[in-house]
Amino acid sequence: MFVSEATILHADLDAFYASVEQRDNPDLRGRPVIVGGGVVLAASYEAKRLGVRTAMGGARALRLCPQAIVVPPRMSAYSAASKAVFEVFRDTTPLVEGISIDEAFLEVGGLRKIAGPPELIAERLRRAVMERVGLPITVGVARTKFLAKVASGVAKPDGLLVVPPTGELEFLHPLPVERLWGVGKVTSAKLRDRGITTVGQVAKLSESTLTAMLGKGSGRHLHALAHNQDPRPVRVGRRRRSIGAQRAIGWSTHTPEDLEAVLAQLIDRTARRLRAAKRSARTVVLRLRFADFARATRSHTLVHATADTEVLLVTARGLLRAVLPMLLDRGCTLVGVSLANLDDEDAAQLMLPFDDVEPGALDSAVDHVRDRFGSLAVTRAVLLGRDPGLSVPLLPD
Repeated sequence: MFVSEATILHADLDAFYASVEQRDNPDLRGRPVIVGGGVVLAASYEAKRLGVRTAMGGARALRLCPQAIVVPPRMSAYSAASKAVFEVFRDTTPLVEGISIDEAFLEVGGLRKIAGPPELIAERLRRAVMERVGLPITVGVARTKFLAKVASGVAKPDGLLVVPPTGELEFLHPLPVERLWGVGKVTSAKLRDRGITTVGQVAKLSESTLTAMLGKGSGRHLHALAHNQDPRPVRVGRRRRSIGAQRAIGWSTHTPEDLEAVLAQLIDRTARRLRAAKRSARTVVLRLRFADFARATRSHTLVHATADTEVLLVTARGLLRAVLPMLLDRGCTLVGVSLANLDDEDAAQLMLPFDDVEPGALDSAVDHVRDRFGSLAVTRAVLLGRDPGLSVPLLPD
């Protein structure tokens, strides 16, 4: 039977925010760095080795790593670095699928005659990112997107790992179950409670057993991945179906005013990105994570698509206020928003009555100031004196 070549690259920048800080400040190189104060937005590998993790409370992180250097986030620097890295990706191959600000899939199967085998292309890519952008990057190479991503995770930091088609299951099956996409804390606990600790043990279970254990969707999903069944190609130019951002807010007690301030910050950022992409949205989605790691989602669909910050914020505030009693009772550790049901910008319907101000003029003026002077040049009064740290979008701006 014919087995296709391993031609998919998963390229993932190492400790992205922290690496940018270490690149830009030589005094930070080789030292434990934490980006973000109240909540860890990123940690260098020197800090990670001492147990510091993303979304961890800042106080706990400093107890684990008291010698850490804490720096405030610089979102404009991270965005610029991301754009420079994606230029390297696109110089490598036209088939690039960005999946976050710091990682992408690349298909290099058609480049063998002009650029060499995939492993050589991957090594050249890593060298180009370091030389042109000054950042370390890890690359996994495999026949499927899933396995390429697993390979890059195993190879971190600053590594390269090629999984040949003839050795896929030998590589995959000894790995812990947490390497499977979709296995978080809850699913991991369910599997480990039954003595299932490796991918190979998952692969030995029938699909019906897994669905009975985890539910139809999760069971079928994990059964396929445990056998490296992932037919998805690298997709280029796919228009995003939603635009979102989220912020981990730590384990301390948060007032309704705290939560509304975080929400306003998230809406400001996502609405700005929405307008930059010349899109409008009909649905506002609020995502929450509780102190017990449970999650909840609330959404509202508007009559007309809009890119107006105030309309989107009013809608999001309504969703938040409806669940405030639950949040205050159970504790909230993460707030996220996404704007979905996207249309083109010109699909937004103007509403009567019109006044003398051009619709969207205020948003456009604020966007222009932030584009020129940085995202913190203009801010809401409710955000003054608060931690400016904010998570990055799922895709680069």
